[in-house]
Amino acid sequence: MPLDPVVQLLPAVAGLPFEEGYVSSVIFVSLYVSLIAVTLSTLFSIPVALVMGFTDFPGQQFVKSVINTGMGFPSVVVGLLVLFAVSNQGPLGTFDLIFTKEAMIMSQFVLATPPITAISLAAISGVSDNVRDAAHALGGTRIDVALVVIKEARYGIATAVLAGFGRAISEVGSVLIVGGNITSADGISKTRTLTTAIQLEARQGQYGTAMILGAVLVALVLLVNAVVVRLGSDGVTRQ
Repeated sequence: MPLDPVVQLLPAVAGLPFEEGYVSSVIFVSLYVSLIAVTLSTLFSIPVALVMGFTDFPGQQFVKSVINTGMGFPSVVVGLLVLFAVSNQGPLGTFDLIFTKEAMIMSQFVLATPPITAISLAAISGVSDNVRDAAHALGGTRIDVALVVIKEARYGIATAVLAGFGRAISEVGSVLIVGGNITSADGISKTRTLTTAIQLEARQGQYGTAMILGAVLVALVLLVNAVVVRLGSDGVTRQ
């Protein structure tokens, strides 16, 4: 069962030497920031992948190169760019976003978009031309054809979303820079995520605590992976 790793960790998490609600607040911040960032990135990346997969335009190879380069772009540089954008000297300074969850979402959006776009584009490009021709022959509009292609490429797109989520939730450098790893006076996380909490505990020599938090992070990723694989398996079974 996908939930078994999480259930097995509950006794260990309950025994951590933290203020009440600390671990749950850290998990909440991690999921809140990563899920929103990946959702926004998916809504942006899939239309971009569709446009690039359906049309030819000047500079298309350059755009693909930029996307592929973005998959390995240093996260700390992304964090610095977002920090400048939301600082008082930046273009978004008036919104007072520095050291907030919104700034962390912006940073993770930038990091998750290249892998989601690149893998989705590969999945869409891999759909046979016969599928598109059949949709056209049945009188389908461009939107109808796009929906058919998305349906055929849904497992690859799901894999792309999973890759984006994995990069977002495992991020340390950029969220540490733009979020500040902040907790309130009562120990509740404001911008501290599982990864930054692990980094802090390890730096303080609390290796056991860091390992427990690391296991929680792995369990969350495995749970999301299990959901995606299950959805993909159901899709293949129906075909």
